[in-house]
Amino acid sequence: MSTARTNEPATSRYHHGDLPAALRAATVELVAERGPVGFSLREVARRAGVSHAAPAHHFGDSRGLLTAVAVDGFTMLCDAFDRSTVGVLDPMDRLTALGKAYVEVATNHVGHFAVMWSENLIDTTDERFKEVSGRAYRHLVGTVSDVARVHNPELDVDAAATLTWSAVHGLAMLHCKTGTADSAPSNGDVDLQRRIEQFSSLLLQGFAQR
Repeated sequence: MSTARTNEPATSRYHHGDLPAALRAATVELVAERGPVGFSLREVARRAGVSHAAPAHHFGDSRGLLTAVAVDGFTMLCDAFDRSTVGVLDPMDRLTALGKAYVEVATNHVGHFAVMWSENLIDTTDERFKEVSGRAYRHLVGTVSDVARVHNPELDVDAAATLTWSAVHGLAMLHCKTGTADSAPSNGDVDLQRRIEQFSSLLLQGFAQR
């Protein structure tokens, strides 16, 4: 599934002939404004300029549409992970790069990010969702494994990966609230990147062999 990565309005994309992408884009816009609990298929259809039956026709129900948006979000995250680590040889530097990529996706794609973690609203058994979300986590585990190999063979890789993800995710959640003025990127992003570097430094000091 291709991801919707353009700022072009949902209705414009529909008139260009890609209704499923327009419906996903309208969903992202709506969630960014109101949060996942403010989502409705009827409002998505209205924003996309189509009949209220169109979302169900393409995605089955609200869970199907939100799952497709979550898949898009994790695909963007995996792509960001790949881009951020190209040519970065030191595993500690790669871990910092992953943290920055994670927060960048979270703060620039607030609607996607909110849906990705709304497990009660999406189908986490969906094969596409399992594949792409698993790929994102494996990327992190692979990097933490390299940290262990180089700096601390006794490091519990699973625990360290979970700690890293939790810390960065918590920081991202503080800066990308849906349904508020904080739901868009701001000049504070520079400070957020510095905070990621500080987080990474503290985590890596704990991961490194003493």
